[in-house]
Amino acid sequence: MTNTLTIGRKARERSTTASVPRHRTRSARPPWQEPPTTVGQAAKGLTLGGMLAVVLVPLWIIVVTSFSTPGAINRAGGLVVWPDGLTTEAYREMLGDPTVSTSLLVSLAITGVGTAVSMVVSVLCAYGLSRPRSLGHRFVLVLLIITMFVSGGLIPTFLVVTGLGGYDQWWALILPGCVSVFNILILRSFYSETSAELIDAARMDGAGDWRILWSVVLPTSRAVTAVIALFYAVGYWNSFFNVMLYMPTDSQKWPLQYVLLTYVNRGVGLPGSINAGFGNTHAQTAPLSLQMAVVVLTLVPLLIVYPFVQKHFRTGVLTGAIKG
Repeated sequence: MTNTLTIGRKARERSTTASVPRHRTRSARPPWQEPPTTVGQAAKGLTLGGMLAVVLVPLWIIVVTSFSTPGAINRAGGLVVWPDGLTTEAYREMLGDPTVSTSLLVSLAITGVGTAVSMVVSVLCAYGLSRPRSLGHRFVLVLLIITMFVSGGLIPTFLVVTGLGGYDQWWALILPGCVSVFNILILRSFYSETSAELIDAARMDGAGDWRILWSVVLPTSRAVTAVIALFYAVGYWNSFFNVMLYMPTDSQKWPLQYVLLTYVNRGVGLPGSINAGFGNTHAQTAPLSLQMAVVVLTLVPLLIVYPFVQKHFRTGVLTGAIKG
């Protein structure tokens, strides 16, 4: 009897051992989570190095050319790659020109006011559309999405703006394109994922929608708000097309980008500059050097602001795109 029980127990142990799968020798993690190999690391380094060179080499050439003398530019046959006879004459002439200084102030004002207006409208619209019980939010959302694919066109927009008295007016540079439906959808997607417990707790404390937006939604959405604000600011800073439409004659109202377009693409000098024309052979500053100096001036504000907002890109854009 004892031998029978012992044999049965051993059989059960063998069957249990056989039913348990052997430990896998290879990792079950996905390939993208595997430890990087030496070849993979080298390939990533070369790829990132190539992308970095594509970005930095043109910037380097622009900066070096802006500081180059006419003789260095003539010896290089155009853009200067290696410093040779550096001078700051182009920057002194550019910053001393009243058109450039005025256009810089105009660009800063348009960027600041336009970004503020765009953010107010976008945040309010996105918050209203993110509330499931708001009146007509689905209908408004559909209308906004339709405008992403269907527009009235350039001529109807020009007729509407000029018909409202926008020709040669500052607001024509801001209001016609102050709202981006894409940015509203990103904000809406992020706001709709705000913790319902926080909103319910705020309502129990007597907070209304304005208070909830200001004290609950916006503080928990700082990343996406900063990213969208940067998108709007870059758009206003680089904008010049509305100037061509609504104030092409008054140079005192031109932003910096339109001054750059006029000087570089159309081959004319800065108004009031001693180099107002490429035929001036006695100029102390090469036209190409002055062109690159204006390009550098347009890049400096973005290079100053971007590092402070860059850390929000991952949590702002990616999280807002994944949610919802």
